[in-house]
Amino acid sequence: MLGLLGALSASAQTDVHALAAKVDAHYNHLHSLRAGFTESYSGMGQQRTERGTLLLAKPGRMRWQYAGGKLFLLDGKAATSYVPGEAQAQRIPAKQLDDVRSPLRFLLGHTQLEKELDGLHAEPAAGGTVLLTGRPHYRTGQEGERVQSIAVRVQPLSGIIAGLELREIDGTVTRFDFSDMQENLPVTEGNFRFVAPPGVTVIDGLPPT
Repeated sequence: MLGLLGALSASAQTDVHALAAKVDAHYNHLHSLRAGFTESYSGMGQQRTERGTLLLAKPGRMRWQYAGGKLFLLDGKAATSYVPGEAQAQRIPAKQLDDVRSPLRFLLGHTQLEKELDGLHAEPAAGGTVLLTGRPHYRTGQEGERVQSIAVRVQPLSGIIAGLELREIDGTVTRFDFSDMQENLPVTEGNFRFVAPPGVTVIDGLPPT
């Protein structure tokens, strides 16, 4: 009996390795990715849901364009956050970024899920997907240790990531669900450059939220 349980445990762990490797292989050949997203937030006595379009490009660039006009840009060196109607946009160096969206950069990096997430394990999820869940691997002195765990919802046959759930140390949960994914589209530097509307100034500020 113990031998059988050990074999089953080893088989399950092998499946985690194989699925993580499939995700790595799928995303490491991409140079850009566009997708619709739904962002659901729950925490600090608040709940909200927002939608928009996400554009990712190597190396380390992101554009989150929300349906209400809110914008979050990461050009690889700095992040800029702007909310329509405000007189200022905030900018912060990428290396100081403490933002729940920042872990998604690994989607178009040199992805190695088992190095990005410690204690990675798998469990079945809705619609035939699989959740790969682990703790973010933070280097000593690295900024952004607010995320406690990341659950990556994966389509097991393709290795495509259908969504992510991030749990923070204060109990806050942010979930991203992706749709209409388009890979390796042409992108330009202008896609990730912030152009301030008339009367809006860009200031160095606190990490965007």
